Amino acid sequence: MPTPEIVPSAYDQTLLTRQVGELLDRHIPRAITTGERVLIKPNLLLAAPPDKAILTHPLVVRAAAAWVLDHGGTPLIADSPAVGSVEKIWRMGGFQEALKGMPVEVKGFETAAPIDIGAPFGTIGLAAEALKTQTIINLPKFKTHAMMTLTLGVKNLFGCVVGFEKPKWHARAGIQRDQFARLLVGIAEAIRPTVTLVDAITGLEGQGPGKNGTPRPMGFLVAGADIHAVDAACARMAGLAPEALPTLAAALTLGHIQAIPNAPLPEKIFSDFKLPTQSPVTFGPPFMKDLIRKHMVQRPVVNPAACKKCNQCLTYCPVGAITETDEAVAFDLETCIRCYCCVEVCPHAALTAVDTRVGHWLQKAKKLADRVF
Repeated sequence: MPTPEIVPSAYDQTLLTRQVGELLDRHIPRAITTGERVLIKPNLLLAAPPDKAILTHPLVVRAAAAWVLDHGGTPLIADSPAVGSVEKIWRMGGFQEALKGMPVEVKGFETAAPIDIGAPFGTIGLAAEALKTQTIINLPKFKTHAMMTLTLGVKNLFGCVVGFEKPKWHARAGIQRDQFARLLVGIAEAIRPTVTLVDAITGLEGQGPGKNGTPRPMGFLVAGADIHAVDAACARMAGLAPEALPTLAAALTLGHIQAIPNAPLPEKIFSDFKLPTQSPVTFGPPFMKDLIRKHMVQRPVVNPAACKKCNQCLTYCPVGAITETDEAVAFDLETCIRCYCCVEVCPHAALTAVDTRVGHWLQKAKKLADRVF
C-alpha cells in the first residue's frame, strides 16, 4: 500500500505551487498526456470565505490547477455543493480571485451515470465526469463531521453524487453511521481518485463540517495515492484511532483494505483536536427503540434567534422531517434519521446536534464506567 506524506505548509502561493507540484509528481504514477482533461475535486460545500476553513483553500486549488497546466493537461474543477451554486461559492470562497487568468473550467456536476457499487446499495448515479476521467485529484478539507466524525478523502467524494440525489441516498442509507460509511466507501471505490491531497493547513474542529465548526491552525498537507491510507494518517493527526473512523472501519469490513494502514506522523500530533459531540444513533433492545430514540438519542436543535427561515434545511432534509413555524423551523423527531444534513447545510449556523439530558448523562456514565473498569 503506497505510503502517504505529511508535509509542513502554509497558505503562501509560491510555497504551495512548489509543494503541491512535488507531491503530485510523486504520487500520480502516470504522465498526463497533452490536452488530457484532469478532474480536480475540492470541497465546495457552501458559500464561505477562506478564513472559515469550510472549503478547500483556493490557493491549494490553484496550485493543483497550475500543476495540471504545467504538465500539458486541461483542468476541470468541479463539485456538487450542498447549498447554492458553484458560481456563488467560487466568488465568495476566493477562488475567482485566486485563479484569475488561469485557463480552467469550473462547473457543478450535473450529469449522473449509473454504476453498481455493490450490496446493499446496488446501482447509484455518480457524476459522469468523475467516472470517465482517467486522472482525478481529490482535494478534501480537513474537517470534522457531525455524523462521520471526520470528513476527509472518502467523504469528499460524496460530492460526486449529483444535486438532490444526496439527501435521497442519506435516507436510503438509513440512520446507522456504519451503513452510511459503507455507502461512502462504495462511492470512493467506484470513483478511485488518482491521488488524494488534504488541505490540513487550517482545519475545522468542533461541530463541522459547516458554519458551526471552528477553524484550527494545523500547518500541513497530507497526500497519497491510497485514499484510505491518507484518511488513516489524518485520523491519527487528530488524535483519533483510525479504526474509530467509520469510513475506515467500513473499508476494512468490506474487504477494500486488509488492515488499518500505517502512516508516518508529523512531530506534532493534535491530541486536543476537538472532535464533534456524538452519541449512538440507535442502541438498546428493539422493543424500546421508539422510546430510546425519542428521549435519549442526540437530535438537531434550532436557535430561533439565529434562524433566518431561509428553508435550506427544509429543502435538503432527505425525509421531510422539518417544517417552518412562525419563529423558526421545527423537527419531527420520530421521522428524523439523524443524518444532520440540516446542520451541515445551514448557512446561518442556526442548527446544532445536541444530546438530550438523559442521553448526556448516559454518555457521562459510560465514560466513567470505561475509566473504572
